[in-house]
Amino acid sequence: MIEPTLLEQRRAGLLLHPTSLPGSFLGGDIGPEAFRFIDFLADSGCSVWQMLPLGPTHEDGSPYQCLSVNAGNPLLISLDWLVDHDWLG
Repeated sequence: MIEPTLLEQRRAGLLLHPTSLPGSFLGGDIGPEAFRFIDFLADSGCSVWQMLPLGPTHEDGSPYQCLSVNAGNPLLISLDWLVDHDWLG
């Protein structure tokens, strides 16, 4: 029997924007809670984490309509993670 390729294998996952995770400020970011979430997904047998666009948002903060397709949202940068890794003092 031929082994299925990665894209032919059945997988499970979910759609969740990082701002839906717990965070220090207005919403979640790509920091410690995101890494904990990835560990949770792996432990649960999920192999896919689909995200909405990570660009800067309008005042309402909705990730469904970004202001730019080329820019990232600076609010998703985890300052706690940068401090923990001595990149920010």
